[in-house]
Amino acid sequence: MPPPLALLLALPLALAAEPPTCAPLVPVTFDNTTIPGLLGHWVYIMGSSRYPPHLAEMKALKHAVFSLYPGSHKDELDVTEIMRMNETCVAKNTSKIHVFLENSTLAHVEDNMMSTAKLIQTDKDLLILNHLNSGFPGLSLSARTPNVSKERLEEFRAQLHCLGFTDDEMFFTSKKV
Repeated sequence: MPPPLALLLALPLALAAEPPTCAPLVPVTFDNTTIPGLLGHWVYIMGSSRYPPHLAEMKALKHAVFSLYPGSHKDELDVTEIMRMNETCVAKNTSKIHVFLENSTLAHVEDNMMSTAKLIQTDKDLLILNHLNSGFPGLSLSARTPNVSKERLEEFRAQLHCLGFTDDEMFFTSKKV
């Protein structure tokens, strides 16, 4: 086979192996409207993490909803969570989210453990968090309702692939409680 023809025939294989085009994760710069926009009910949809405590929880998590309320301080949110971990239902209302306006960071505090995240710019009915835990990558998607469009899910999955996660490292929750 002449070399140019061999190159031409190999081109589709080379293009198929190209990594996806990765848009940068753009964090939200907090302003006076950011925190009020986070208040209310959310449904956890899916996520990935290499942070061992989060990874273990994601593997066991079958369904989760949570609500954010104003806390007792202006830089604090109260969190109520209802989850199904494997076959056990768990309700919690003891955790807090600390809001750091100066660097637009959220810190979830529960049982003397803290994990931090940046809120990523997206649709107002989606909550994408880029988790910043000891250098372990992590990204989660929550929404106002359990119904997220296939297009939005595919965009999120593509972003996870850009961060180096495989399909086996992506954990979806079911719509069933």
